[in-house]
Parts: sequence; structure tokens; C-alpha cells
Amino acid sequence: MQRFLPATALALLLGLHSLPAAAKAAAENWAYLQPDREQVIASLNVVELLKRHHYNKPPLDDARSAKIYEGYLKMLDPARSYFTAADIAQFDRWQKKFDDLLKSGDLEPGFIIYRTYLQRAEERLDQVDALLAEGVDKIDFSLDESLLVDREKAPWAKNQAELDDLWRKRVKDEVLRLKLAGKDSKDIQSLLQKRYKNQRKRLEQTRGEDVFQAYINAFAQTYDPHTNYLSPDNAENFDINMSLSLEGIGAVLQTDNEYVKVVRLVPAGPAEKSKLIAPADKIVGVAQGDKEMVDVIGWRLDEVVKLIRGPKGSKVRLEVIPASNAPSDQTSKVVTIVREAVKLEEQAAQKSVLKLQHEGRDYKLGVIKVPAFYLDFKAYRAQAPNYKSTTRDVKRLLGELKQEKVDGVVIDLRDNGGGSLQEATELTGLFIDQGPTVLVRNSDGRVDVLADEEPGVFYDGPLAVLVDRLSASASEIFAGAMQDYHRALILGGQTFGKGTVQTIQPLNHGELKLTLAKFYRVSGQSTQHQGVLPDIAYPDIVDTKEIGESALPEAMPWDSIKPAVRPDSNPYKPFLAELKARHQSRTSGNPDFVFTRERLALAQELMAETSVSLNEDKRRAQHADIEKRQLSLENAKRQAKGEELLKEIKAEDEDAAPAEPEKTKPEDDAYLTESGHILLDYLGLEATVAKH
Repeated sequence: MQRFLPATALALLLGLHSLPAAAKAAAENWAYLQPDREQVIASLNVVELLKRHHYNKPPLDDARSAKIYEGYLKMLDPARSYFTAADIAQFDRWQKKFDDLLKSGDLEPGFIIYRTYLQRAEERLDQVDALLAEGVDKIDFSLDESLLVDREKAPWAKNQAELDDLWRKRVKDEVLRLKLAGKDSKDIQSLLQKRYKNQRKRLEQTRGEDVFQAYINAFAQTYDPHTNYLSPDNAENFDINMSLSLEGIGAVLQTDNEYVKVVRLVPAGPAEKSKLIAPADKIVGVAQGDKEMVDVIGWRLDEVVKLIRGPKGSKVRLEVIPASNAPSDQTSKVVTIVREAVKLEEQAAQKSVLKLQHEGRDYKLGVIKVPAFYLDFKAYRAQAPNYKSTTRDVKRLLGELKQEKVDGVVIDLRDNGGGSLQEATELTGLFIDQGPTVLVRNSDGRVDVLADEEPGVFYDGPLAVLVDRLSASASEIFAGAMQDYHRALILGGQTFGKGTVQTIQPLNHGELKLTLAKFYRVSGQSTQHQGVLPDIAYPDIVDTKEIGESALPEAMPWDSIKPAVRPDSNPYKPFLAELKARHQSRTSGNPDFVFTRERLALAQELMAETSVSLNEDKRRAQHADIEKRQLSLENAKRQAKGEELLKEIKAEDEDAAPAEPEKTKPEDDAYLTESGHILLDYLGLEATVAKH
């Protein structure tokens, strides 16, 4: 490991910095939490690495210092429920000094703020213990009170009395949520006492390493959300913030205030196969097999991941609050998942034939579902003749579809989170003659061009690519290339927008994951932040404000560079207006499209709520209204499709066996069917023009 600064250059300024009395008290209570020499060296190395190698190389100045300060406070107290205005006034003295402090290796102010947070958290736990000791059955829910739940921009509490009232209401809200979820007073009392006891236990286990990791990450993540410091304990699991081990449940997780949120599911992974977990769901409890459920609200992401991971073949039970719930609704479901490794063959591309009647004629369209961009690296390096890869499998399937004389092909990239960059390039090569496929711009401004060097086109027929918000990384590179070469109609939703490249840099203490490059399409457009915009947009399945690169704080912006190619004129452009008009006409009454639009609109309406009533009757009425509206949406869809109506929104049975995957025909997939009709619309319009 190269060290950028000699130890003699370190400024170990570990004093109390003339602290006011309140902060001194906090420092004394948690005095054992002090930065050590190794951490100081690591912090200086992080400063230097980011300065030299981060893609953006932004200056470490007063403006960045203010961002570090803001990010650190948000990390420690996202709901502004621990610190008072007086605490903030004390911390403000460092607001524009973190740049100088970090450059000199002075970590103490970061530790002081954290120690103050611990002191305040301990005070709140004392208050909660006292409130719960009075008995949850003593709480009066007939009062007309409300609680502000979206406190990200709320003013800091003026004093302790204001915080006391806030926490009284928070506890009241927790009790009411659990009461409405069907739990009795005894169970609620036990659950909350256990939850806060666990929080106190974890508080008391705080190590200097926890403080250092939080503080340095507050600094690193002002550069971009994928630049992270990893402590020695977490270094071996450097992707902890991005995904679980594939020998787990197969889910990508991230922290969302006090919760751990599902970002996406790994294709063919246990969670995806269960059909019981969805993106934006919140995990609130984890249990090993039949053991007691452990409440994980307020836990760090790495702690939750450790609980979820386990031996292959073992069972884990997750208590989940569905994303479809209103913010005030803590009704949860428990799902059982068998941990297993994701098998390569289960992620393999698969084909089907979509049979459609269009304008009085029968058509056959080939559909190739690509769950991931996979490559058996071991077999590939060993030069095995039959190694598995996305491109090889798709090429074989295309050959079979050509023999079946299909009228066109749809490549389905929905939920495809990416994978091998090499495969994205090679797959592009099946549909274009030689040429660039993706540009990689490094932090020094150098642009590397990845290209398809194989002459000829394997499939030159009509093509559409279906994407959604969960199509990410390599999926976006392929879809972007298909759009830039005007080789395919891009249909569906705006993609994820992950257009950066990370590397791991070992430190003397832990590791730094930093962003050092950015992907660009052959048109020069970045895939970062914006993703790929479809030619014709479908209703979003998930809320793009909740899921996607643009939902992450400090996400790097979209930009563009010099294009690598200037393709011929766009053959789709003259027809896009007509294609969109026909699409709208066809789907305006389509039950699946209508349901998706209305369900998302309802979810967004509910998420926009900033406060909740603490009056039981009002909350019950609100919940009943939401359930009524959800049931109405579901039954409207069922009625339109001639299906049996529901009397109530059914909850999953936690003891039920995992459902077998439904054997559905491609014609049953509304988005797939519509993609076929759009492609056939284009072929008809093009043929009509060609005749004239």
C-alpha cells in the first residue's frame, strides 16, 4: 500500500477545542471514543486519493466543508429528533472548517459531534423507557393530535421540552401503528421495550471505528453516492452498500433513514422467485428459521445484512412493510426465503414466441428475456469451448427464432441490473456491423472506446428493446447503443441511471471505494443520472423518486462528450408521433396499463403526506379509505379482464409454502404484448411509406 503522506506530517490535534459545557459533558460520557493514529493516517490518505483519483476531482474547500457538515448531521439525525438548536449552534463553528481539519488529520470535531449524538440518543432512550414503563394501554388516542413524519427540513427543536413532546408523539405513533396492524397492548409493550433495549445495547457497543467510518463516509459521499470508506471489518464485503452475497436472498439493499430498503431483486435469486418482496419494500425484522424475529429498525445496513446472510439451504424469515403502504401504515407481512446461490443457468437468456393479431393479420414475434449480463469467467479464461455467456445464448436463441420465421424480435431487459461490460459490448455486436459500443471517460479526461470488432450483423430484422427503472448499468449501455445506432425501438420506462465505474483502493486501515470513470453512449451522452429515455414511455411500476440513481443524494449529473459515431438518419423519427398516438389509443382502456398508472398515482399521493393523525378513529378511517381505494383499483382491473372480484385485499400467509412460479404465456404480459403491437405498427407504417 502506497502512503501518500509520511507519518511525520501528521497533525494529531486531539484536544477538546474549547468546547461549551454541554458538548464537554457529552465528550466525558463517551470519552473512550477517540481517533487513533491509524485512523488519522487513513483519513489523510482518503483526502489524497479523492484529490488525485476521483472522477470529478472537486476542490476540498469551504463549500465542500458545508456539504460534509450537512451530510454528517443528516446521517446521524435524519429526522432532526436528537439534536437541539443549541447543539447545532455549537457545531456551526466547524461548518466551514472540515476541509482544513481533514487536510491536517484533525478528526476530533467529527468525534465530538458523534459523542454528542450518542449522549442525546441516550437521553431519548431514557425518556422512551419512562414512557413505556407507564404502559401503552394508558395512552389516550382520542386527542386530536398529529405528528410531522417528514422532518428532513423541519426546524431543530428549540429546547429539551420541545424534543420531549416530539418523542412522546413518536412513541404514541409507533404504538398506534402497531395497534392498527392488529397487535394487542401486551405485544406492543413487549415489542417496543425490546426494540429500544436493543437500540441501547447497540449504542453502548459503539466503537471508535464506527465513529470514524460514519465521519469519513460523510466526507466521501459528498463526492458521489458510490464513493465509500469501508472499515477493516467491512472491507471484505466492499459491495455491502450495493448488494447482498448471492448466497443469501439475492437483493440489493440501501439505508433509508431508520429502515433498510430493497432497491432491486437479483434475477433468478430467492427473493425474486418468492414473488413476495418488491423494490422499495422496507425490512423491519429478520429471523433465522423458526427462531424469534429480531426487530432491525434503526440498525446499520451492514448489521442487517449479517443477519440476512447465512448458509446455503437455510431459511430466513423477513418482516417487511410493503412499499404500497401509506406512510402511516406499518402493517407488515412475514415472508420465508430459503437462502441459495443464484445459479448461472437460471439467469440464462430464454426465448418465447408472442402470437398477436394485428390489424386483421396473425403475427409471430420472438421474445428473448435477458435477466443479467453474465459470463462464466472461469470457463472463459480456461478457453473452454462451451462457456456460458449472454451473447452466446442470445445468438443461439436468435438463430432458432429466425428458423421459426418470426416477424420481429423483442429483447426484454426489464429488471436486468447489469453485469459484464464485455457482454454488453458483444451483445450489441449481434445487431450492428463493426463500430464503437460504449465510451469510458477516466478521471484524467482520457476516453477509452470499447467496440464491436466482428464484421457483419447476425440479426438485421425488426427489433424492440423493453426496459424499466430497474434496467441498470450494462443494460443501459446495450439499450443506449441500440437507440444511438437507430437499431431498435426502445420501449418502457426510464432506466436506473447508474453510469459510473468504481474501484477499490486499499488503505493502511480499511479500504476506499471511489468513482474513477464514467460511461458514455456512442452518441456522447452519459447514462449517468438520466439513464436511457425510451422512445415510447410506459407507466412506471415503481416510483422513480424512490428508486434509481436520481433518488440518491449527491448523484453525479448527466453530461455529454464528443460522440464516437454519427449514425445515419433515424428511421423511427418520422413515425414516432403516430406510434405514440396509436399506443395511447390502444392502452387508454387497457386494464393493466390503467391499473399501473392509478396504483402509482395513489402511492405517490400517500407518500406526499407529511404528517399523520394520532387520533385512533381518524387513522382507522384513513386506513379503511386507503384499503377501499386499493381494493377498488384491483377489482376494476379484474372486472375488465373477466376475473373473479376480491372482497378484501388479502395478506400473505407467513406459514404458506412458497408459491410456484406462474406459468404464464407471453400474451398475458400487457407490456410485452403492447411492445409487439408497437413494433408491428412501425413495420406497417414503414411498408406503407416504402410503397409510395
